[in-house]
Amino acid sequence: MRVVMKFGGTAIANGEKIKTAANLVMQSKEAAENMEIVVVTSAIYAVTDTIYEQANRIAEEGKVEKVKEFVGELRNKHNMVASVAIGDTQVLKKVKGEIKERIAEMEKALIGICLLGELTLRSLDYIGSFGERLAAPILAGAIQSAGIDAVHFTGGDIGIITNAEYGSAQLMGGVEQEVRARIMPLLGDKIPVVCGFTGETKDGKITTLGRGGSDYTATIIGAAIDADEIWLWKDTEGIMSADPKRIKNARKIPYISYIEAMELSYFGAAVLHPRAIEPVMEKKIPIRVKNLLNPDDEGTLIGEGQEKTKKAAKAITLIENTSIVNIAGTGIRSISDVASRIFSVLAARNVDIIMISHGSSERTLSLVIDSAQLERAIDAIQSIHAVDTVIRDISYNSNVCTVGVVGVGMAGTVGVAGKVFSALGNEGISVKMISQGSSEFNISFVVQKEAAYKAAQAIHDVFEMGS
Repeated sequence: MRVVMKFGGTAIANGEKIKTAANLVMQSKEAAENMEIVVVTSAIYAVTDTIYEQANRIAEEGKVEKVKEFVGELRNKHNMVASVAIGDTQVLKKVKGEIKERIAEMEKALIGICLLGELTLRSLDYIGSFGERLAAPILAGAIQSAGIDAVHFTGGDIGIITNAEYGSAQLMGGVEQEVRARIMPLLGDKIPVVCGFTGETKDGKITTLGRGGSDYTATIIGAAIDADEIWLWKDTEGIMSADPKRIKNARKIPYISYIEAMELSYFGAAVLHPRAIEPVMEKKIPIRVKNLLNPDDEGTLIGEGQEKTKKAAKAITLIENTSIVNIAGTGIRSISDVASRIFSVLAARNVDIIMISHGSSERTLSLVIDSAQLERAIDAIQSIHAVDTVIRDISYNSNVCTVGVVGVGMAGTVGVAGKVFSALGNEGISVKMISQGSSEFNISFVVQKEAAYKAAQAIHDVFEMGS
């Protein structure tokens, strides 16, 4: 059997968890004859967020002493984690040496950013990659300490070659063949441990695949080596019908189709990177989301088939930090004309559109975007307004959440939308915006932020997702 195992940040949050992960790899290797395993690792929990936060702060404040302080703390943290995770003293010594080298590289880059007072997207990708590049030697060392030969690589090392779209790099042609050529000779004798999230351009510049990109790395590798399954180790039971921290009676979904998983990830479920399904769909490779604390549990299986179920909707999720941008005025002559201009300028500013709606009069257009991109979006749209009278008015509302209801059983089922909006009406919740894809696998809508979880609970209950 050939498996790709991906360990997320919470799964390797400290030395004890890394030791647990290494033992899982060892047990899986020994449990089946001819078991071949590739491991993909995220950064240690919260490290990437801290790196980004500190990099921005260092660029803004320009204090070299802050660089020294930060890299010292980061080095100490990883050395402590390694000391707990790795029992073999010789392996530990080697790993600490690698940590020292990585930290020195990072310090040099941060000092340059500090002196220039500028943090480019390319620099941010380089700095951001250190989370995974520091974690991979520790996890590989823990696996070696458990008695199995392991060797670690960056994404670029194993052939994940991308374009130079820093922050959300796209794969170049021929990646699958390159990854296969580099990984396959290692299988059997060694456990390759690959940094998730990272790739590199043809000329060796480090890139990242977008937040949550370690899932994507795992499925890229899985497709390249024709894996039997891809296992994503999380700290949850699997894919849940809703966020169990917010919605009572949320339950594990035993099976979900590729298309349902894609819809859930698009609408904010912290389960998969939105692009993670793409590499495995053609080869029909199953993905299994498993619980690190209960490894014998089957978890959630993600596959090609669309499960027949009596329930129209399987899960509900939401994107919390969203904004509605309303564009209106008698100057909008044709929705096609104005939409073309708006989409062009937003794409040029790397603004992603979550939902679109327009009035039947063709004089209003509403967009839902990530609130973090709101300023860029408004500036882009105003650039059209500055040279043409096609747009008369621009307004926005950031006090909203986008909710997605997902399930293949919704397709062709009469009354699903009515059931959704009746449940909201019974709770006195007004809807700001509505959308449903032609696939009918989802219904999405926007409500005021303070009503979001109440809305989610009402819909979760009315479709009996918790039973």
